[in-house]
Amino acid sequence: MAASDRLEGVLALLRANGGRVTSPRRAILQALMDHDGHPTAEELTADVQVHQPDVHESTVYRFLDELERLGVVDHVHLGHGPAVYHFADDTHHHLVCQQCGLVIEVPDHTLDMLHRRLRTEFSFEVEPRHFAVMGRCGTCAGRVAPAP
Repeated sequence: MAASDRLEGVLALLRANGGRVTSPRRAILQALMDHDGHPTAEELTADVQVHQPDVHESTVYRFLDELERLGVVDHVHLGHGPAVYHFADDTHHHLVCQQCGLVIEVPDHTLDMLHRRLRTEFSFEVEPRHFAVMGRCGTCAGRVAPAP
């Protein structure tokens, strides 16, 4: 999907759900789209404030909450730091090395067996979108990880 299509699609969804489209909201959304990886609200605020210094961090947090409520973004905790954000249609899970901080994105289906086992053995439906699986990467564990 082209960036301009994504931007306009999110803004249309926002309008359809009674949200306002303002210059700061456009800037926050654009900063999220332009960011490589998983930005924090603080990083997005800094990016937006380069061109719009009056946009406060609380505005960024409120808008991210609204985008999450609308299903546009997900937040995830990659350890003990602040939550990071990514578009919800970019479905994946996160493996985080507790030693070096490496973040590995893995496809949704990677945890399918765990989901099935938890459902079957414990009648539990796991919602893993908001947490990372912590451990050690191949390098920190003293071995080289297999190629994906």
